Amino acid sequence: MAGHNKWSKIKHKKGAQDAKRSKIFGRIIKEITVAVKEGGSGDPEFNPRLRLAIANAKGVNMPKDNIERAIKKAVDSGATALYQPTYEGYGPGGVAIFVECTTDNLNRTVASVRATFSKRGGTMSTSGSVDYLFERKGIFVIKPGEHDPEDLELELIDGGAEDIEIDEETGEITITVAFEDFGNMQKKLEELGIEPQSATLERIPTSTSTVDLETARKVLALVEALEDDDDVQNVFHNLELTPELEAALEE
Repeated sequence: MAGHNKWSKIKHKKGAQDAKRSKIFGRIIKEITVAVKEGGSGDPEFNPRLRLAIANAKGVNMPKDNIERAIKKAVDSGATALYQPTYEGYGPGGVAIFVECTTDNLNRTVASVRATFSKRGGTMSTSGSVDYLFERKGIFVIKPGEHDPEDLELELIDGGAEDIEIDEETGEITITVAFEDFGNMQKKLEELGIEPQSATLERIPTSTSTVDLETARKVLALVEALEDDDDVQNVFHNLELTPELEAALEE
């Protein structure tokens, strides 16, 4: 099985180490809310996006009661508008940064994101300025269960897997698919009776920026400050993760 994109793997591990439980739950609740509103149903059986949000909630060990309350609140608050703007910019050293948000107040969100870029040595730029540096990919993390590894690999390839990696320590399998195959992989996993621990759309850089360690730390400080914003769902960057930087992240 091929090795998964290094950037995505490191980002996933670092996020798991650094993220606050309440912050993760807050983002999942927003995912559920948007899924209910866009899918038009609070029943996951008839709302694929809601099924995905619930799977992600279970993947971060959100209690069942919290999930059910979030769905009920989303159904009951049908009039509340939520927007999903994106913002682009550059961090220290010219590293490209792409920010995805979910908000009920666009003015508040853009002002907050712009201020964070400015305070942390970055610059917010116009739409399209860095988008072209990223490819949208679907990232699924699963446990193999009782499936035969070779048979499972063939099934995953049939579902559109471009890249498959097994974590030797945890046994988790990370699957990368093209944006347009995200739904196909969802269906394939359902057919196999596998519930993903997480299933997300990520922006993977097509090229990376190499900077010195001090500048890299400033970039990561900017990324973390953006992630701390309640309106921010995801932050992607094209910082080159050199062996030196990888070692520093593990400290």
